[in-house]
Amino acid sequence: QVQFVESGGGLVQPGGSLRLSCAPYGFGSGILPTGWYRQAPGKQRELVARIGSTDSTYYDTSVEGRFTISRDNDKHTVFLQMNSLKPEDTAVYYCNDFVNTRPWGQGTQVTVSS
Repeated sequence: QVQFVESGGGLVQPGGSLRLSCAPYGFGSGILPTGWYRQAPGKQRELVARIGSTDSTYYDTSVEGRFTISRDNDKHTVFLQMNSLKPEDTAVYYCNDFVNTRPWGQGTQVTVSS
């Protein structure tokens, strides 16, 4: 029933910034523990950040200090602020409930290139 729709990706130069949004649909109330994942070409999907139902956060070492995950005031939309982007951050970014995985959406493409 719950679907996550990602947006905000694009093409950015190294050192630039992007903010991704994750909007849940088919969700009436409550707070979903939400993770941001990415999948680079030829690689497995990996968790890069998550925010729990109590607002605890986790970051993969590769992005800690550069990325920030947050939740908006209505407790639904989850954001991923990405700063100091590197070419290695290039991937399709997805969001999902990290406790109860839902069907994966299309993701949003982030390309970091000069």
